[in-house]
Amino acid sequence: MTAAHPEVSVVVPTRDRPGPLSACLTALEQQTARAFEIVVVDDGSRDPGAVAAVVAGAPRARLLRGGGRGPAAARNLGAAVARAPVVCFTDDDCRPSPGWIDALARSIDAGAAVAAGPTRNGRPGDPYGTASQTITNHLVGASFDPPGRVAFAPTSNLACRAEVHGSLPFDESYPLAAGEDRDWCARLADHDIAIAFQPSAEVTHHQDLSLGRFWRQQVRYGRGAFRCHRDRVPGDRLQPLRFYTGLLRAGFTRGVATGLLVVLAQVATAVGLASEALTARRRRRAP
Repeated sequence: MTAAHPEVSVVVPTRDRPGPLSACLTALEQQTARAFEIVVVDDGSRDPGAVAAVVAGAPRARLLRGGGRGPAAARNLGAAVARAPVVCFTDDDCRPSPGWIDALARSIDAGAAVAAGPTRNGRPGDPYGTASQTITNHLVGASFDPPGRVAFAPTSNLACRAEVHGSLPFDESYPLAAGEDRDWCARLADHDIAIAFQPSAEVTHHQDLSLGRFWRQQVRYGRGAFRCHRDRVPGDRLQPLRFYTGLLRAGFTRGVATGLLVVLAQVATAVGLASEALTARRRRRAP
């Protein structure tokens, strides 16, 4: 049963993935925390009844209907109705560890305005999921600040004070799951808001990827990265060379297949960057 006065609200955007959502909600219902609620935002699923049935089976969860405008808008909708002073975000294909909420809440209670934890690959035998998570985690690691902070954290494992999100919501002009988290973290930095990193707040990410889905994901990330850099940090569009050599090393350390997919991902990202740049140029030239 949902707590009458929740201390933490967990927002989970979802679309067309009732199976993974069910596993996510099961993991959330098994949290060691007690006073929390779950807000699921269905962002335009083709079978809303299937999503509603899954949410109905989770005692702490309630369901909102989104407008199919993307995860950024869905997270904002969920956070807007959240009743707790702390809001956590995760994704429908993620499974938080039992102490996840407590670990993030401890960071917030200790004074952090925003906190994040590690996201692990939930399918270690799958090279696509391994490569995808290796790339994301390398981005997080490259942003690490020795006092225990990161400059970037994906929304698979994130928490903030409700007033922080209220003043800095996700940019809803990002229509896809790509770039909106990097944009949000960049705006946090603009306001001198640090992200505390809590190693014990673990989430496993169970991505269902094929070669085609992996390619499209990475192209999408490239498109989002272009928009983020154009809008937030113009003139700084590439990471230093050591970032890419470290990324390749991390990929091949996990096997030849994973390493080759990391290389392929860089090609896909470049395609996405170029595609978004061409789209932006056409828009500027349009009457």
